[in-house]
Amino acid sequence: MLKQKYVFMFQPMRGTDTQQSSMFSYLSPEERVPANHPLRPIRLMVDEALKALSPAFSGLYSAFGRPSIPPEKLLRALLLQVLYTVRSERMLMEQLEYNLLFRWFVGLNMDEAVWVPTVFSKNRDRLLEGDIAEKFFANVLAQARIANLLSDEHFSVDGTLIEAWASQKSFQRKDRPAPPSDDPGNPTVNFHGEKRSNETHQSTTDPDARLARKSGGHESKLAYCGNVLMDSWWTQPYCNAAAWPNGMPP
Repeated sequence: MLKQKYVFMFQPMRGTDTQQSSMFSYLSPEERVPANHPLRPIRLMVDEALKALSPAFSGLYSAFGRPSIPPEKLLRALLLQVLYTVRSERMLMEQLEYNLLFRWFVGLNMDEAVWVPTVFSKNRDRLLEGDIAEKFFANVLAQARIANLLSDEHFSVDGTLIEAWASQKSFQRKDRPAPPSDDPGNPTVNFHGEKRSNETHQSTTDPDARLARKSGGHESKLAYCGNVLMDSWWTQPYCNAAAWPNGMPP
């Protein structure tokens, strides 16, 4: 009588740390983003607003020449910078290089090159000079009004200081030029004991900024005043404006 022999193959539970990546991938960024991610409904609203702004985009660009950064992708990238508080456009470009969620939201393919930060900044200035940001906000507000997400009965006004991209060293007297610096990149400025005010001093890097503080217990900073009119029920902004922080002495 023959006896059967069984051979059992056991595999270890520990996974293999494979260092060589796959050459081809058949998954798109769309499949990687969860269906309930909060950026998905934002992306739908943004795409609808950008579609309505297409005629305004055409008026800002020449009919011939070297193609620039698509304005739709540029505005999506700027929106990500605000939502995720990316502190510089250079860091934003770095995030777009390897952040899969960011690439999906902006509309970049996996193998598509990211823009140079300086080129991105120049294209951004073109959109801001054409009042595209204001038109974009108005279109999103119109979508909220159609969806009955706005109320004329309950609203509130809030204001805050928006810190300017200028250092305290740049806040110098208007009536006399600054002395030659020992280090142009990071000059040594001793302003201790000097009385400084917006009437006598001005920032050399951001002349529109004003020296202000929130209250008596806070330090003075070069800033702007941001005011927002908000819907109290849906927390939807009606309008916003940036101005000089008048009435708040340094």
